[in-house]
Amino acid sequence: MQLRYAMTGLVVVLSLAGCQRTAYDYSSNASAGPAPLTAQPVPSVQGGQLPPPTGGSQFPAAPTTTAPMPGAEPGAMAANALDITKESMVGSWRVNGSCDMFLTLTNLGSGSRGGTRGCVGELTAMGSWEVAGKQVLLKDRSGNQLGSVYKTADNRFQGQTSTGQSISLSR
Repeated sequence: MQLRYAMTGLVVVLSLAGCQRTAYDYSSNASAGPAPLTAQPVPSVQGGQLPPPTGGSQFPAAPTTTAPMPGAEPGAMAANALDITKESMVGSWRVNGSCDMFLTLTNLGSGSRGGTRGCVGELTAMGSWEVAGKQVLLKDRSGNQLGSVYKTADNRFQGQTSTGQSISLSR
């Protein structure tokens, strides 16, 4: 018990030993401040006309029109497809039962921002999406079409990538 009190006292003494007085000492010399800085010479300012910009645009070329994918029959898909609203697409979707797709309403080029997590193949490059008629077009970050899906039931979409890989979205 005595050791406990001795240790507590030692801790209190050590903590107080670290304290110091922080009040201003009025007895110190007030003129002992830092010495003023010496002025530095400033070069003269020059004026003139800037040369015209050279080279191409700093932005990449616009993507080509969204033509139907090879092997896909968008007309046949759209004929049997249910109506889609952009707002109904927003949120998280399960892709082929193995990875996730996230769709937002944040503008990105002509579409909206989107992305995938855990997917393989072409869908790893997905950066945006847009609704075109009764289809949802999936695009890469440059605006090139990666694939499309159409609504087959509530919270269920079917489609394929531009290389023919089947895509199934569900919630």
